[in-house]
Amino acid sequence: MTIIVRTAAEDDLPDLLTLYSELNPDDAPLSRTTAAAVWADMSRQGGRTVLVADADGAVAGTADCLVMPNLTRGGRAILFVENVVVAGSFRRHGVGRLLMDAAVRLGETAGCYKIQLLAADDAYVHTFYEACGFKALAQGFRRYLS
Repeated sequence: MTIIVRTAAEDDLPDLLTLYSELNPDDAPLSRTTAAAVWADMSRQGGRTVLVADADGAVAGTADCLVMPNLTRGGRAILFVENVVVAGSFRRHGVGRLLMDAAVRLGETAGCYKIQLLAADDAYVHTFYEACGFKALAQGFRRYLS
């Protein structure tokens, strides 16, 4: 099996939605119309890159990356990573590591001074990110909006 990480295309949208249903199984599925409209908005957003791990034509995983310009740290940007998910059938095959390595390269290329992400309160997930070179250095806060 050959796995490459590439930028997602609109044709990947059905596979992305399937992956996101694994990430958030309680979410109601998006209609095709809504998904296409959201994808169009995401595609127009500067600094936004949705990565996919392509395993011989199958979308095996994804990571959503956003470079945010920043007025601190000498004007160096921050890379935010969200919605990291690997399909259950592809887990423990290095797919997540390839996605995170690609995200790191994306941040380096953009001149970011750090990469930031939030992870589930799950020891396995924390071990994965630590193995990818990330450190748990801060406490995250979240406020959901209705």
